[in-house]
Amino acid sequence: MNAGPASGSGSIVRKRSISIRGHATSFSLEDAFFEIIEAIARQRGMSLAALVTEIDDRRDRRANLSSALRLHALEWVKSGGRIGT
Repeated sequence: MNAGPASGSGSIVRKRSISIRGHATSFSLEDAFFEIIEAIARQRGMSLAALVTEIDDRRDRRANLSSALRLHALEWVKSGGRIGT
């Protein structure tokens, strides 16, 4: 049986801090989602801070940044994005 991310260390939620437009902000993400966000930034040739800023700029203000990051990661995977390539 293949253990999914929810059953391994990928499900641990970690708080991370990043600078967006010169201001420190924090978000909480499971390791698995954070790895996807990092992969997207690498694939696009941009810094993690630049990608998070872009996602933050586009998010619905009723949603928190952590949720926006998870949804962005999910959409990337659904659209054929690959991890570790």
